[in-house]
Amino acid sequence: MPPYSAPTIEARWQAAWDEAGCFRAKADPEKPKYYVLEMFPYPSGRIHMGHVRNYTMGDVVARHRRATGHAVLHPMGWDAFGLPAENAAMASGGHPKDWTYANIADMRGQMKPLGFSIDWSREFATCDPEYYGQQQALFLDMLDADLVTRRAAVVNWDPVEMTVLANEQVVDGKGWRSGAEVERRELTQWFFKISDMAGDLLDALDGLDDWPAKVKLMQANWIGRSRGLELAFQMTEPAQGFDSIPVYTTRPDTLLGASFVAVSPDHPLAKALSAEDPSIAAYCEEARKGGTTEEAIETAEKTGIDTGLRVRHPLDDSWELPVWIANFILMDYGTGAIFGCPAHDGRDLDFARKYQLPVVSTFVPAQGEHVRPEEGADAFTPQKSEPVRYVKLFAGEEVQTSDQGVEAAVAQAEAEGWGKGVTRYRLRDWLLSRQRYWGCPIPVIHCADCGAVPVPRDQLPVELPEDVTFDRPGNPLDRHPTWGRAPCPQCGKEARRETDTMDTFVDSSWYYARFTAPQAVTPTEMDEAAYWMNVDQYIGGIEHAILHLLYSRFFARAMVKTGHLPASAREPFDALFTQGMVTHEIYQSRDENGRPVYHFPEEVEGGKLKDTGAPVEVISSAKMSKSKKNVVDPVGIVATYGADTARWFVLSDSPPERDVEWTASGAEAAYKHLSRVWRLAHEAASSQDKPNAVADTALERARHKIVHEVSQVIESFGFNAAIAKLYGFTNMLSKSDAGAGVKQKAARTLVQLMAPMTPHLSEELWTLLGGDGLCAQAPWPKADRAMLVEDSITLPIQVNGKRRGEIQVARDLAVAEIERLALEAVSRSLDGVAPKKVIVVPGRIVNVVA
Repeated sequence: MPPYSAPTIEARWQAAWDEAGCFRAKADPEKPKYYVLEMFPYPSGRIHMGHVRNYTMGDVVARHRRATGHAVLHPMGWDAFGLPAENAAMASGGHPKDWTYANIADMRGQMKPLGFSIDWSREFATCDPEYYGQQQALFLDMLDADLVTRRAAVVNWDPVEMTVLANEQVVDGKGWRSGAEVERRELTQWFFKISDMAGDLLDALDGLDDWPAKVKLMQANWIGRSRGLELAFQMTEPAQGFDSIPVYTTRPDTLLGASFVAVSPDHPLAKALSAEDPSIAAYCEEARKGGTTEEAIETAEKTGIDTGLRVRHPLDDSWELPVWIANFILMDYGTGAIFGCPAHDGRDLDFARKYQLPVVSTFVPAQGEHVRPEEGADAFTPQKSEPVRYVKLFAGEEVQTSDQGVEAAVAQAEAEGWGKGVTRYRLRDWLLSRQRYWGCPIPVIHCADCGAVPVPRDQLPVELPEDVTFDRPGNPLDRHPTWGRAPCPQCGKEARRETDTMDTFVDSSWYYARFTAPQAVTPTEMDEAAYWMNVDQYIGGIEHAILHLLYSRFFARAMVKTGHLPASAREPFDALFTQGMVTHEIYQSRDENGRPVYHFPEEVEGGKLKDTGAPVEVISSAKMSKSKKNVVDPVGIVATYGADTARWFVLSDSPPERDVEWTASGAEAAYKHLSRVWRLAHEAASSQDKPNAVADTALERARHKIVHEVSQVIESFGFNAAIAKLYGFTNMLSKSDAGAGVKQKAARTLVQLMAPMTPHLSEELWTLLGGDGLCAQAPWPKADRAMLVEDSITLPIQVNGKRRGEIQVARDLAVAEIERLALEAVSRSLDGVAPKKVIVVPGRIVNVVA
């Protein structure tokens, strides 16, 4: 028997699969289709064990569905645009294109030895002009369909990098990379009108039965539907052309606790006042440097400036409220203005206490003692469904929920004509403009006479120029000598191209549709899209639970509206699975200054550095991180143990939705088990036939049972459970005295059931055991249901409620015979006393009452 040599067999079988075209996706109306897709990777240059786990899960699903008679689409591509490539170009003096495509080649070379059943003929990168040209065509179609708009917006501007930053890239008021003080600037930007679909995107979550509940909840919270009141506070005296300040509130039941009105530093009123008052202008300039995320606003000091203006309370003309400008109000939420009720909002309370403004409770808990905020307690902010007792406003002294109080307030406002009940959403339009080079150019030309004019479709793609430099900050497209100049498509006069590029989330929001026809000269081919869509199983990290998935859902709807997807594909992902991370211990020592020094796992053995013998500190397992060096190189694992060992281990150690810790001992144990299967298969293949009726029947029954159980758990993503059952079947096979023919059949079934997880080993042993053709193309084994029914059952016996024994009987044995056998089995416990009653519960238990 030759030794198990994974590197030798794996390359050979990968070549055989390629030659046979096993994984080329082809629409077949005679077969049910199955589209499995993992979230495609960014080409950083190296794959990691998280990639291995993610793509192995998808591969198990794809191989199993192919074996069960499905036409399978399992593609791969690269999310290739983005700022890291520009940063690498600035650091090395190279070009983002060269860096990106070199990394793609490296990662493809690292992935292929893992044996994934991917249709590589459909591969593309989002930086391919053939891809982003079709993305530009989609943009123009969406522009025609009124799904795109261009307007002024306040953004985070990094004056050093000269680009817009997302809220998450502003840390303590500074650019996350440059450290420069971020400015809040108003720029004219492009937006997708995703907010128009907010209600539909929210309501449709209820129909996504095969999505994780936590993902749906995260999306629902992000979309954020709220019922509230629109009203206007009339100014006591008009100022700067304003006679009122519109406000939207979700808590109109707190109106009698109002102590001030405040507007954003970017509110039109604040801008008008800034033009005339230097102190207001200086405050607004300073306030714009603060963070704009909810977390940043929550933790930052609340500051403001009194404008000197006053407004009247809508319920009492004699009640005047001061108008402030405050740093914790954003222009892109609601109307950019609020009324402050400090008793029931933590930020309002911080502000009121800082500036000695009134604090007045409008409701208190329905029961129990309560210290009010005006007496020094924290703001009382109950859930809307929580019972409260109103002490001000609409509900009098009655106990009711805040929800009921809100509706009462809305009803009174509408009846008296000073407000209107509305439903609003937290979701804002998707800002897609980025002042960067390495992204999809926005296909628009700006003409002084004609305005923003779409690029003619026969001029797509608008390709990025390659002769750019990164020797100074800012967008190289802005300073290119010729690329930005173009004739206006309408009047022919010289005009300028749009130099903003698209947010990279756009690239990943429709790639699933492009995979159905990646060489098409239109964004999709409807026949192919109609056959392959929707994605039956989507797999990826929980970190993409909100934006990527939300944007993809919006794009699917937009593509339906623009004629690029069938109506049935408006929800693109039928089932979603979010996998856990692969973790590893962190090994740390310290330098002479006490600063941490991290070490790769291969540098450590027995808690000491291999080179010096110096001890290292072992820190609990965490997500693999290059900065902490707790990464395991899959290439090295494949070279040492083989791809099948890596695949088996990442699936076997933990449920796939949980984190799995990579350990050297775990990898070695996986390799030893596969070596054992190798040995058992060779023993079965060379065994001589010695029939044993009892053992033959037991092994054959076990074979049908393992087929049934593994089939069930694979379909429900229970990969670790499938492997546990395969371990058990392997043990039984190793101990069985069955004849050669039955053993060989059982071994052949074992390796076929292992094939989705360990395809190379299974292919080799399938051939050894006489399997027909390639295991990768063989139909999935079927369990005979008759063989799943046990001929005999074990019945426990209780005497006066205590277990005293058990008997094994034929499943259809008569009750009288079961009673006789049970009494014989517990005769010692009865000690000669005749039983009062014997109760047989068929198939479950025998109770003896003595």
